[in-house]
Amino acid sequence: MVSQNTGGSYYLLVKKYSREDQMAMATWAADCAERVLPLFEGAYPEDDRPCNAIETCRTWVRTGVFTMAGIRGSSLGAHAAARDAKENDAACFAARAAGQAVATAHVPQHAYGAAYYALKAVAAADPANAGVTVAAEWDWQAGRLPEGLREEIMSRIVVQERGSRVSVKLRKGEGF
Repeated sequence: MVSQNTGGSYYLLVKKYSREDQMAMATWAADCAERVLPLFEGAYPEDDRPCNAIETCRTWVRTGVFTMAGIRGSSLGAHAAARDAKENDAACFAARAAGQAVATAHVPQHAYGAAYYALKAVAAADPANAGVTVAAEWDWQAGRLPEGLREEIMSRIVVQERGSRVSVKLRKGEGF
């Protein structure tokens, strides 16, 4: 992000995406979240908040119509489900992925968060094999992005192996 001083006020400048790119990012984010949704649903089968968030995202992509209250409510609902699942890291991260996916309708950069949390969910679901499963999921995510967005987005989602541990980071900075 770049800050700009305009008469004593600072504003953060973030990259603007075209409507087409934002829709593609939202579809991708929903796909990423949906892949890990079973990690949440298996642990909390009665809680449909993350599923509803993904469906709200897909409805926006299909129709192009949303209300801020609807998007915000779906996102906050999925994040509340994540907080309720705090004792189960994989389920918690899966719910967060859904909350980030639907928020892409408001701010395109939330798509990055959906992929980031999906990778964290995969790592938490199988810590003994996290290096392999996270690498495979990262490759899947990269392959699903339109070519024009792939390098920019995936270069910000950093996976590092440190001994037997896998770390997933979201590199923010200029334009994010």
